[in-house]
Amino acid sequence: MKKLIPWLVVVLVLAGGGYAIWHYQKSHSAPELSWKTAPVEKKKIAAKVTASGTLQATVTVQVGAQVSGRIQKLNADFNSTVKKGQLLAKLDPDLFRAAVEQANANYLSAKAGVTRAEAQQKDAELSAARSKALFDQSLASAADLQTADTNFTVAKAATEVAKASLAQANASLHQAQVNLSYTEIFSPIDGTVISRAVDVGQTVAASLSAPVIFTIAEDLHKMQVHTSVAEGDVGQLQSGMDATFTVDAFPGQTFKGTVSQIRNSSTTVQNVVTYDAVIDLENAALKLRPGMTATVTVNYAERPDAIAVSNAALRFHPPPEAASAVMGDAGAPPAHSSWDGGARGAAPDGSGGTPGGHRTRPAGSAGAAGGRPEGLEKRTIYVMRGNTPEAVSVVTGLSDGTVSEIVRGDVKPGDLVVVDVTVGGKAASAGTAPAGQAPRMGRMF
Repeated sequence: MKKLIPWLVVVLVLAGGGYAIWHYQKSHSAPELSWKTAPVEKKKIAAKVTASGTLQATVTVQVGAQVSGRIQKLNADFNSTVKKGQLLAKLDPDLFRAAVEQANANYLSAKAGVTRAEAQQKDAELSAARSKALFDQSLASAADLQTADTNFTVAKAATEVAKASLAQANASLHQAQVNLSYTEIFSPIDGTVISRAVDVGQTVAASLSAPVIFTIAEDLHKMQVHTSVAEGDVGQLQSGMDATFTVDAFPGQTFKGTVSQIRNSSTTVQNVVTYDAVIDLENAALKLRPGMTATVTVNYAERPDAIAVSNAALRFHPPPEAASAVMGDAGAPPAHSSWDGGARGAAPDGSGGTPGGHRTRPAGSAGAAGGRPEGLEKRTIYVMRGNTPEAVSVVTGLSDGTVSEIVRGDVKPGDLVVVDVTVGGKAASAGTAPAGQAPRMGRMF
């Protein structure tokens, strides 16, 4: 047994040394990397703004009752076509007729009061004239003359009061007649009834506001979509831009319209600011109905033949475990590129600007550090060169939210760009770009 102990010690030492060597080699060996790539393509890129909205008629009028009463008759219903001046509804007129009769009686009474006051004024005038003649002949005292003059003045005032009462009675009569006329409700426009809020026999009360009886759309052949556009996108829209939209009622069908107005009034809901962009459209087939929810898309810029790279490649940043496997230094722009226009950055018309007619500033000009064109952005992507990714500095332009245009950079169609990496069979935890490098969707860079 004593002879076996040294051998056991030797075996344990050898086993421990072998494990230490194996563990050291494993911990210091390069991790197994698996690069996930996407091809660079030449394709059409359209930058767009998407918003939801509601279909409405171009002109919508709410027809209400200006007086309170019971609905006696309805001459229109949902979807009825009406003409301007057509009788739509009638309220029970009995109370209003009684009011007219009472006001008319008051008017006649006030009119008789004026006649009596004028007669009394005439009598007082004659009495004052007689007193004056007698006073001139020293047949009447000064007191009698003064009393006669006073009575004449009072009679004149009484006549004016009677005329004022007559005017009031006339106004009351006119008001009663107008209220009676309001029991008949007429259509103010030609159009289609899209809503009816009352039934026959129902009582409507007009107090602070007129109760709505009908809602009439003037012309459903021409409609509008009122959209809520986020404040970050509203700057890209202009009146006259073409727009397309879809509605749930007709899946797979696209309708066309035109941006007619971008309203300055904003709406804030839960700290989100939106603006109303109005889309005009033709509804010749009358398929679209007021109130439908529409998803609107407005293409504000387009590149028909752009070099496109996946936005995931722009967001990718190698994790520390894979950083040593990346070639190149992306800290400086490509040596062959220039900021004042080149082969990749030339405008389609050959003017030397950026695509889409965006002008560039001369190198060193104010407002563009280093002569960088306004609206463009320098980014870094990782292009597979053989089996190894290489950091390449590029300049991005238009983006549709999925892919972005490459304005400059050592990238060509068919190249493979890295969008993700797997380290040792596990997804890397740092495979996205730092904050501030993610491409903004639907914008012109």
